[in-house]
Amino acid sequence: MGRLASSVGGACDSRIQGCVPGEAEPPTPEPLEVEVGGTALLKCGPSHSPGNFSHVDWFSVHKEKPTLIFRVRKGQGQSEPGEYQHRLSLLDRGTTLALAHVTPHDERVFLCQGKRPQSQEHRIQLHVYKAPEEPTIQVNPLGISVNSEEPEEVATCVGRNGYPVPQVIWYKNGRPLKEEKKRVHIQSSQIVESSGLYTLQSVLKAQLVKEDKDAQFYCELNYRLPSGNHMKESREVVVPVFYPAEKVWLEVEPVGVLKEGDRVEIRCLADGNPPPHFTISKQADALAVSPDVSDVRVSPAAPESREGGSLALTCEAESNRALEFQWLREKTGQVLEKGPVLRLHNLQRDAGGGYRCVASVPSVPGLNRTQLVRVAIFGSPWMTSKERKMWVKENTVLNLSCEASGHPRPSISWSVDGTAHEQDQDPQSVLSVLNVLVTPELLETGAECVASNFLGRNTTTIFLELDSNRTTGLSTSTVSPYTRANSTSTEKKLPEPESKGVAIVAVTVCVLVLAVLGAVLYFFYKKGKLPCGRSGKQEITLPPSRKSEFVVEVKSDKLPEEMGLLQGSTGDKRAPGDQGEKYIDLRH
Repeated sequence: MGRLASSVGGACDSRIQGCVPGEAEPPTPEPLEVEVGGTALLKCGPSHSPGNFSHVDWFSVHKEKPTLIFRVRKGQGQSEPGEYQHRLSLLDRGTTLALAHVTPHDERVFLCQGKRPQSQEHRIQLHVYKAPEEPTIQVNPLGISVNSEEPEEVATCVGRNGYPVPQVIWYKNGRPLKEEKKRVHIQSSQIVESSGLYTLQSVLKAQLVKEDKDAQFYCELNYRLPSGNHMKESREVVVPVFYPAEKVWLEVEPVGVLKEGDRVEIRCLADGNPPPHFTISKQADALAVSPDVSDVRVSPAAPESREGGSLALTCEAESNRALEFQWLREKTGQVLEKGPVLRLHNLQRDAGGGYRCVASVPSVPGLNRTQLVRVAIFGSPWMTSKERKMWVKENTVLNLSCEASGHPRPSISWSVDGTAHEQDQDPQSVLSVLNVLVTPELLETGAECVASNFLGRNTTTIFLELDSNRTTGLSTSTVSPYTRANSTSTEKKLPEPESKGVAIVAVTVCVLVLAVLGAVLYFFYKKGKLPCGRSGKQEITLPPSRKSEFVVEVKSDKLPEEMGLLQGSTGDKRAPGDQGEKYIDLRH
């Protein structure tokens, strides 16, 4: 044990028997590399060295203190109580001691000592390795100002559960960073976990400039395994860099010539970060080609003239491009004039109404605006119709209508009582609808519509006549005005009722029947069997075999004026009480 003490500690320990102070240092231990979790094969001497390993003691040396952990006697091994009691086993006929489930705490010197045939020892330095986890990186969320006078924190890199402590290298845009006074500072620290593994934390601090606004930073961990050197990289990050604006500019989409009504996006941009607060204001120079709707003007705005007079209408508009003007008639769309001025001469009543000025920009197709103006011609009311006749039924509720135009706009009144409603057709025309019940008095008097303004008055008379073919009962009908006409226009006659035609057919049939009977009577008269007379009844003598067979009665239900067609050629009048009946007695 004296050589053991001197070889392990380099100094004599009085507790070890045979310790000789001042003995020389032992040779360098044999290195052995194992990853965490693996099995370390501890050989008692080189594989080629001869020796008897039937009597060997194994020691672990921690903090220069050897501790017996395993005994080999006659080729049989036995663990000593302690931290290695359950992880050691003997291999290769006692020449190799296997240490299973290696941890970072096992990184120490292991020593074997043989007793027979002579004392010998062999030292092994166990080196333990563990690759760290993938490094994580966290960028400074608050960003860095270029006006800072000291290096500011850029990002933090963390590598967990490695052994031994890995080396960290920082990169910017793919180039490694080195410590630089007042420019770059790297501060690293490590934490020992309960497992014996290390967690590395490295903080990069730097003084950045405007050009670093898009710079990409990442960290790299370098470590060693029994298989060689390795490295792992973090993801790349960009730190917010704040700097004042040096330039400000505008962008407009779409580019090119714009016309009114287009959708335009105006963006104000600057090279500062964070973006400054922007205010966009409109200058005198227009961004778009117009005319504006509000800038198309016609003068006079409300033109008026008497019949036979003249008017000049002028159109104006504003634009930053050359303009063209056209005048159109509103109701027909006819082009009346090309140019800003429209002159109207010898104005008549039908010249009143709308005129439209169209202002356009020839250099920008589709860009045009219009303005409508209404010309009013002074005149007394102008009625749609002078007279109307309509067939009605007594107790029918009617909507009588009356339309008039003029300037100034006329007012309408009715000669009969009822409920009237007015609605404007245009600024110079009005339509009045009267709701009225047909009574005998209304049938007798009819209804008169009166339109008036300060220049005069005009009327339309509506005559009502009973229609006998219509069913009785309360109903409603509407009388609409005819096509517009002046005050001297004549009214079209309404068709006669269908019942008149039926009466004419009936009268014709009766005349034919009477003609046949007249021929028969004339025949008997010539034979001398028919006496002459003007009595309402006459007898005709027949052969005895035909006497009393039948009586023919001709009876008419025609109106008195129709019965005139049935009177004889002598023009005889009927006596009072005569009902238009004739009897022919054929019994004699």
